[in-house]
Amino acid sequence: MTKQQRLVLVVSILASFVTFLDGSVVNVALPAIVRELHGGLTVQQWVVDAYLVTLGSLMLIAGSFSDLFGRKRVLLAGLWGFGITSLLCALAPNGVMLILARALQGAAGALLVPSSLALIISAFSGAAQGKAIGSWTAWTGIAFVVGPLVGGSLIQAFSWRLIFAINVVPVLLTSWLMRSMENKKPAGQRPKVDAVGALACAIGLGGSVYALIEQSHYGWSSPLIFGPLAVGIAALGYFVWHERRTPQPMVPLDLFAVRNFAFGNIATFAIYAGLSIASFLITIFVQQFGGYSALNAGLALLPVTLIMFVLSPRAGTLAGRYGPRLFMTFGPLLGAVGFFLLLRVDRSVNYWTQILPGICFFGLGLAVTVAPLTAAVLGSIASEHAGIGSAINNAVARIAGLLAIAGLGLIVGPTLDISSFHHGAVAMALLLVLGGIVSAVGIRNNQVVQKESATQQ
Repeated sequence: MTKQQRLVLVVSILASFVTFLDGSVVNVALPAIVRELHGGLTVQQWVVDAYLVTLGSLMLIAGSFSDLFGRKRVLLAGLWGFGITSLLCALAPNGVMLILARALQGAAGALLVPSSLALIISAFSGAAQGKAIGSWTAWTGIAFVVGPLVGGSLIQAFSWRLIFAINVVPVLLTSWLMRSMENKKPAGQRPKVDAVGALACAIGLGGSVYALIEQSHYGWSSPLIFGPLAVGIAALGYFVWHERRTPQPMVPLDLFAVRNFAFGNIATFAIYAGLSIASFLITIFVQQFGGYSALNAGLALLPVTLIMFVLSPRAGTLAGRYGPRLFMTFGPLLGAVGFFLLLRVDRSVNYWTQILPGICFFGLGLAVTVAPLTAAVLGSIASEHAGIGSAINNAVARIAGLLAIAGLGLIVGPTLDISSFHHGAVAMALLLVLGGIVSAVGIRNNQVVQKESATQQ
């Protein structure tokens, strides 16, 4: 690995790490936020989902910005935007302002993920590219599960506001590291930005999420619910229709004709929906019902981080050798076993006997799954589509979490108790089982192997 390649990998990991970290770090802070700003479960859901709505819907168009203005320039804009909006979150005087700041933070974060992975694709090739993607995937996956630990530590020592303010540190560090990087633009015609598609996607997700979260207050029969839901569904339908007809779509739908890309994204949706519910539900439940401190709630998921750190790169290497299908099939099933074990949780909420075994199985399943999943999706398409392919796959993961958390009230009800937690655990497990089944049926090893062979020739 050359010095420039090492720099690209470190910058890409740092830029994406802070984005994924902020998607989960807030989970452990939600009880403290509600105690200070009030609003109950609805505010908790919106603090998470306002970020995911803009992150998921704008991540797709950010891939076009990267191609249009250069990856370094877009990455820097995203970093500085993320730092500024993080400070706005830290200074928010009430729930409404925090939710608005989180939406702006998600918009800035959307610029980071596709640009960072596109940098890796342009800097590496062949087997080195697969290894670099595996490292990127491992660290971004770790960011998702280490968030509650980081958040718990900061809340315990200082305040929930610091989990946002601290983002300035990695933003400044990454910006400094990028000084010696070139701003390379892809050769060829400058692409057009699909603003209509981006707007339709944002309206579709926003309307649907609003209805899912607020239905517990107004009921499905209220025009305040079925109106936005109808608009959201219609906007998503128009989005698909528009993407089929426009000459330069935000989401090239012909990519879904590639088997591994299509089934890999379906599996991504199911797996990350279960993962998002787990991070959200477990960290809130052990605090509000189990009486855990914010720090102990964060420590509860520490085994997942450790397991992923040790095993995820190895799983990526083995998947590159034997193909991703086996890993993508049995990894989610192992994670589902962990969630089913959480059904043993009773009113004592004993960590060592009731929670830890399930967490360990979940971590093992996640470590086996994440890197092979990314390799299967991106390894099945041509390298020139890597940027948009990455944006689509990451957007699918974020949208899965967005919709899962928005719809969580339908599963667990307005309050958390033992029964509702068990319902959530079953939902998490079934989503991972679905991801494993989709992978077993749809993923083919030869697509990745053939592409790798062609690259080496």
